[in-house]
Amino acid sequence: MAILSVNETTTFRWSFVEDVVRYAAEGIPAIGVWRQKLSDCGPVKGRKLLDQHRMKVSHLHWAGGFTGSDGRSFRESLDDAFEAIRSAAVLGASTLVVYSGARSGHTHGHARRLLFEALKQLAPEADELGVDLALEPMHPGCAADWTFLTSLDDVLCAIEKVGGRRLKLVLDTYHLGHEANLVERIAQFVPLVAIVQLGDARQPPQGEQNRCRLGEGRLPLKEIVVALKAAGYDGYYDVELLGEELESADYHVLLDHAKQAFSELVMNDT
Repeated sequence: MAILSVNETTTFRWSFVEDVVRYAAEGIPAIGVWRQKLSDCGPVKGRKLLDQHRMKVSHLHWAGGFTGSDGRSFRESLDDAFEAIRSAAVLGASTLVVYSGARSGHTHGHARRLLFEALKQLAPEADELGVDLALEPMHPGCAADWTFLTSLDDVLCAIEKVGGRRLKLVLDTYHLGHEANLVERIAQFVPLVAIVQLGDARQPPQGEQNRCRLGEGRLPLKEIVVALKAAGYDGYYDVELLGEELESADYHVLLDHAKQAFSELVMNDT
């Protein structure tokens, strides 16, 4: 059954503890945990708080940067990703979101080799702990600092090249909803979807992500969800809202709107 999740980046100003307590109070059953916030208490204490409030974890966000674009060495990024896999397992999260890192001066071929090597090394640990490594492509208009995977085909090719049952895809409607023929293609790749993230946009990103509330943008959210359901997807729908338009939003109002939008988009079959 489809489950609503809210990503902690949506409530940027709240802490991890505030997110868990307030999401639970709003009747939101699952949370997308952001490692930056989780670091305040750690995965063990975090799991206790989550259990106390009967909160599920849709995914852990994020690991990667294997190209060195964030200033870390390949080994440092790899060690951090191993730690993230273990944290995901402690939290009960079956998915870890992974960003490749930007090209960072590498040739495209070398950047791909760094990503593939990292994924191959991480795969045994992910498999043992039951954690999917979900690659997230980003729209080229805002991907520069995060990833060189900027299309659905980029990720599908990486999955095919590396292989393994734990390598999956993040379908974020904010990034992929602009692609032509996405809805028609969903049935072909839905078994590879680890998590669906719901985001909307009034226009394609130009530098920074600038999302709007679900249903207030131009992306075909309903058509995407209908196609996902028809193809058999029944996992988490994680609402991820961030950007200048939402920086000063009342989070309680934002969460209430997210619940309504989820109900209309996912639970309403009409």
